[in-house]
Amino acid sequence: MSAAVTLAAANRRGIACISAAMVCFVVNDMLMKKLGESLPLPQLIVMRGCVATLLVLTLAQATGATRRLRQVADCRVLLRAAVDAVGSLIYLASLMHLPLANATAINLASPLVIALLAVLFLGERPGAARWLAILGGFGGVLLIVQPAAAGFSAWAWVCLAGTLFQATRDLLTRRIDPSVPALLVTLANAMAVTLAAALWMAGSAAWQPLDAAQALRVAAAAALLSGGYWLIVLGMRHGEMSVVAPFRYVGLLAALALGWLVWRDVPNALATAGIALLLAAGVYLLHEQRAAASR
Repeated sequence: MSAAVTLAAANRRGIACISAAMVCFVVNDMLMKKLGESLPLPQLIVMRGCVATLLVLTLAQATGATRRLRQVADCRVLLRAAVDAVGSLIYLASLMHLPLANATAINLASPLVIALLAVLFLGERPGAARWLAILGGFGGVLLIVQPAAAGFSAWAWVCLAGTLFQATRDLLTRRIDPSVPALLVTLANAMAVTLAAALWMAGSAAWQPLDAAQALRVAAAAALLSGGYWLIVLGMRHGEMSVVAPFRYVGLLAALALGWLVWRDVPNALATAGIALLLAAGVYLLHEQRAAASR
């Protein structure tokens, strides 16, 4: 099997994992935003994190990954978990004050950051056409967000700061030894976010009781978060980052769909054009890597 065919297969696996992860994350964000209307955010993160940690630990035990539990203490795994914890708390705090689609779109500036970091630190050299596709996708995000005072408030800048942390987290994923099971990396992340939220809550809010519906939503958010963490680790370990990363834009499509289903938000003409531009960029990247495999 040629190197081009192998790379194309790896890119397809990475794209599938990233796309599924983004859907998980966006549905999780929607649940957290709805819950945040009646419960303190730190409490929600702690509860979700405890359930997510238990789920991941159970799955790791079932698959035998816990036999290598010591690898969680690897400095690179811990650094990635710490960066993710900071980025997650920053993003969730801003999400409570921004529309779901706006927060998601700002968060999806990360592929461009990741592509630049990959060139600077991983030695990747994407061609001019691929760069244009990535930039075109980012232009599509801007058309959907349509920057205005409400979309770029102080909380929007906070959200952007969270995006920088999350882009760094994904770059750090490539520095972790591939022999470390993805479930253990996921476990470290879940534990780090939970601990950070517990420290936040210790000095900010009192615990409030939940009803059955709220508890069910927290459990669902935890399951989606765990699945998204696992898939994002797998996705960033496959293929070229400059090809795989732009498929985070699938999350924006999911956010727009949820915006319509939950809040009946309908994109205007510019937003529709942005969606088309995002899809065109994604289709081009898929076509390019398949053409490379054929060659």
